[in-house]
Amino acid sequence: MTGAGAVALAPLALTAAGSTSAGIAASSLAASMMSSAAVANGGGVAAGSLVAVLQSAGAAGMSTVVTAGAASVGGATGAILGLFTITGNTAGAGLFTIIGVTVGAAGAVALAPLALTAAGFTSAGIAASSLAASMMSSAAVANGGGVAAGTLVAILQSAGAAGMSTVVTAVAASVGGATGAILGGAADLLKTFF
Repeated sequence: MTGAGAVALAPLALTAAGSTSAGIAASSLAASMMSSAAVANGGGVAAGSLVAVLQSAGAAGMSTVVTAGAASVGGATGAILGLFTITGNTAGAGLFTIIGVTVGAAGAVALAPLALTAAGFTSAGIAASSLAASMMSSAAVANGGGVAAGTLVAILQSAGAAGMSTVVTAVAASVGGATGAILGGAADLLKTFF
């Protein structure tokens, strides 16, 4: 899974570039980027800029947004490469593919909490008479009366109650981006016939 690989390797890449938990490393790519950003902004690095986001991720770990971004890029890259392999297209991604990846990844991350709530995985617990209640009942019967930790029901309830973890966000972004890439790639392919 390319999205998960991107999430796993991103902290190593940040450290190698010089964005570390101890600050920006001297004579590194991050130091060069910070210097250029400071010159361009009249002496300081703007909050929310690429340099600030990368240093924040290097210092404190990747936020949900940065994780989703890494997963989206990784998942989309894998989907696009797979699409090129299937179709034999080596010219590059078409506009619909790029739009599909972007909308798919962002949409999946934004809509996943709503889908969890609609299914009955809420912050107050599993909603009565919901799909979640049915899933919990089946899991409990299969496990002799309880829901085992780490099962799909447990993971979904945790995400519904406490919000999506970094891993769940990465998976949602990867799946959404890959789905968007496939649909966009199909639209690009159909465009060649019309």
